[in-house]
Amino acid sequence: MPRKKPFSNKQKKKQLQVKRERKRGDTGSGPSSRNASVERGERQSDTSDSETTDIRRLNQQPISREGRYDPNRFRLHFEKESKEEVEKRKKLAMEKVLQPVSDKELETNIHDIFPSDKGLGFPRRPSWNYEMTRENLMRKEEKSYREYLDDLHSRNPPGSLSHFEHNLETWRQLWRVLEMSDVILLIVDIRHPVLQFPPALYHYITGELQKQVVLVLNKADLCPPPLVIAWKHYMTSQFPNLHIVCFTSHPGQPYSTVLQKKRMKRKADWNYAGGPIDILKACQEITAGRVDLSSWEKKIQRDAVAERLDGERPDEGAESVLVEHHSDRAMDMSSLSQELYKDGVLTIGCIGFPNVGKSSVINSLVGRKVVSVSRTPGHTKYFQTYYLTQTVKLCDCPGLVFPSLVDKQIQILAGIYPVSQLQEPYSSVGYLCERTPFLSVLKLKHPRLMENKPHLRNEGSEELSWTAWDVCEAWAERRGYKTAKAARHDVYRAASSLLRLAIDGRLCLCLTPPGYSCLREHWENHPDLPEIIALQGRTSLEEGAGERDDDDDGESSTEPEEERDRDADDDEDGDDEDEGFGHPRGKDNKPTGFTVNMYNVLRENECV
Repeated sequence: MPRKKPFSNKQKKKQLQVKRERKRGDTGSGPSSRNASVERGERQSDTSDSETTDIRRLNQQPISREGRYDPNRFRLHFEKESKEEVEKRKKLAMEKVLQPVSDKELETNIHDIFPSDKGLGFPRRPSWNYEMTRENLMRKEEKSYREYLDDLHSRNPPGSLSHFEHNLETWRQLWRVLEMSDVILLIVDIRHPVLQFPPALYHYITGELQKQVVLVLNKADLCPPPLVIAWKHYMTSQFPNLHIVCFTSHPGQPYSTVLQKKRMKRKADWNYAGGPIDILKACQEITAGRVDLSSWEKKIQRDAVAERLDGERPDEGAESVLVEHHSDRAMDMSSLSQELYKDGVLTIGCIGFPNVGKSSVINSLVGRKVVSVSRTPGHTKYFQTYYLTQTVKLCDCPGLVFPSLVDKQIQILAGIYPVSQLQEPYSSVGYLCERTPFLSVLKLKHPRLMENKPHLRNEGSEELSWTAWDVCEAWAERRGYKTAKAARHDVYRAASSLLRLAIDGRLCLCLTPPGYSCLREHWENHPDLPEIIALQGRTSLEEGAGERDDDDDGESSTEPEEERDRDADDDEDGDDEDEGFGHPRGKDNKPTGFTVNMYNVLRENECV
C-alpha cells in the first residue's frame, strides 16, 4: 500500500473551512459576503503590474467569521524574486569572504537613496467628484496606479529598484490619512532615517496639501547620542522648514546581553516614553493658538505625576480612549477637506515605513496600550483613529514602503520584510557582519576549528577568513540549532535569528550622515548632548559604552543561558514589548542603575 502524503493541520483547517462555506452556499463572490473585500483587494492588487512582474503577497492571516475586517487587505505586496537570483545570492554568501567596511562607507546621502531624476515618487489619488460612482472611482484609481508603475519601471532598469509596496489598498489608506490630517507625523527609525524619508512625500504634503510635517526620529535609545544629534542637524540642513523631534518608547532600558529578548525585563510602561512633550510643542508651534491644546499638556503632566507617585497607573480611573473604525465605503468617498482644525480638533496622522514604531508612538502618546505592537512588518491591519483628548485625534496608517535605490539587504535589516518569509537571508547576514564587530559580540568559533583539524588548533577564529555561511553555521552551533532529520546545523534558522537580533537593536547597525566620520569629535562635544542623554534615560555618555562591554561578556549572569535566552529569537511575532502590560510595577522591580526624573521628561528641573 503506498504511503500517504503528509497533510498538515493548516491544510486540514483550510479544507474544513471550504467545506463549511460550500455547505452554507457562500462562494465569497456576492457583494455582501465577508470575502468580497478580500477578492476585491486581490483584484485591485493584481492590477498593479502583474502583466510584467509577479507579486509575492506576505503575511497571510486566517479570516475569522466574527471578524469585522479582512486582516489580509493591507498585507505587504512585494515584487517576487526569481529562483536564479536567490540561488546566485546564496552561492555568493557561501563563497565571498567578509571584509570589514570603513566608517566612511556607512555614511549615506538621502539624494543617493531617492535621486530626483528617477521618478521615485508615490502614486497620487486622481481627481474625483461626488457624481462618480464608487466603482468608477476605483477603476480610475487602478488605471492611475498602473500608469504610475509603468512610468516607474520605464525610468529604472530591472533589478535596480528596492522592495516597495505593490498593494493599491495600502496606498489608498495613505491618501485618506493625508486628506484627513492637519499635521503629519512622519516616523522613521533613527538608525537609518534617510531610508525612510521620501523627499517626494514631504514636498507633496508641504506643497500641494499646504500642511506641516513633524519628523519623529524614533528609537533614539538605540543610537549613540552624538549620532542622534548629527542626524537631526543633517535633516534640518536638507529640509529647513521641517519640524524634528527625537522620541523613544523605552528610555533607560538597554539590552543587558545580545540574546536578551526584553529590555531589562521591565514591565511595559508607555508613560516612561521620552519625546511626547516635544511633539506637543511642535504642534503648538504649528497651530499657533488656533486649537486649544491645553488638555493635551495637562494629560502629559498628569501621566508623569501619577507614574511618579508610588507607581500608580495613570490610566486607572482616567478617561477612556475613543476609537473610531472607518468602513470601506466611508473611506473611499471621503472628501478632500480644505478646512484645517475642523470643529476645533487637531487631527494628527501617523505615517511611515513598516517596523519604525508607529504603533509604539501612538501608545506612548495615549499613555497606555491601544494599538497592538509586533516586530512583524505590516502588523497594523486597518485604519483607526484615537481621540487623545477632546481636541486631539490620532490616525494610525498601515506601514508603506516607498520605491528607492537602496540595497535590499539593508532594507531587510531595517525590518521592512518579514524575516520568517525570506527565501535567502544569508546575504543580509553578510551585509550586517561586514559593518558590525560580530566576532566580539557573538563570540563565535569558526566551523573549521570544530572539525578537529590538527594544523588549525593553534589558530584563533579571528585569524581565519569568514563567509556569511560560516557565521550562520557558527551561530547554529552555539545556539544548538539542528535540522529535524539529519541533525545538521540549521543555518537558515541561525540566519533568521541574527537578522532578528539586528532588527530588534540587540546587534545594532547604524548608518551615519555624510561627513560624520570627519566631524565625530564635534558631535561628541555638542552642547545639545546632555538633552539627548536625558531623553535616552542615561546618566552619562559613557553609560552606553559600559553596556556594550557587558554585551561582550555575554554570559556573566548566574542564570543559566538556556533559561535567560529562551525564545530570544523565536519565530513568534506577538506583542514582544507589551507582555505584562496592565499590571502594577512594584517598587523593587526597577533595574539596577535605572533612574528617570519624570520632571526631566517634562523638560522641568524641579517640581513646581
